[in-house]
Amino acid sequence: MIFNLFRRTPWDPTITSLYGTIVAQARAPAFYQIYGVPDTVNGRFEMVVLHTVILLHRLRAEPALMGPLGQAIFDMFCNEMDATLREMGVGDLAVPRSMRRIGEAFYGRQAVYEAAFAAEPALATALGRNVFGIATESTAGAERLAAYVLEAVRHLAAQDTAALGRGELRFPLPGES
Repeated sequence: MIFNLFRRTPWDPTITSLYGTIVAQARAPAFYQIYGVPDTVNGRFEMVVLHTVILLHRLRAEPALMGPLGQAIFDMFCNEMDATLREMGVGDLAVPRSMRRIGEAFYGRQAVYEAAFAAEPALATALGRNVFGIATESTAGAERLAAYVLEAVRHLAAQDTAALGRGELRFPLPGES
């Protein structure tokens, strides 16, 4: 029924909190000042995608409880990207095409990053290509960012599942890796 579109789910405050933490972390000035991530729309998009992938990787470890939570986080990501496109002036007819490209970019990066979480050189290369736009080899910024990402994966793995289910998410401080 149409009224289900307006019904709040029990996850709403949790999703808002988790996604808010992802966006706040992605906007941390250290990524742009210390690591050299381009402070552009694309650079910020890459950081939001990266932090969303890190959280989804953690949630994947708890499939029974966190499967719906992970889907809700991804849905919020898509809703926010849609809203951002519209704020940037992308026309209604072009939004679906742009969202398809964003979805493809997200899933492609998720597959590459998750495979590379076990190997720092591969992660640095993937980050160099996606975040820094370097096709040939990683840079010092990409290597530092890879070290941060691996620390974030370890940090989230140690976080309590129940706390994540309540929307309590803590990333390590960037610049300390």
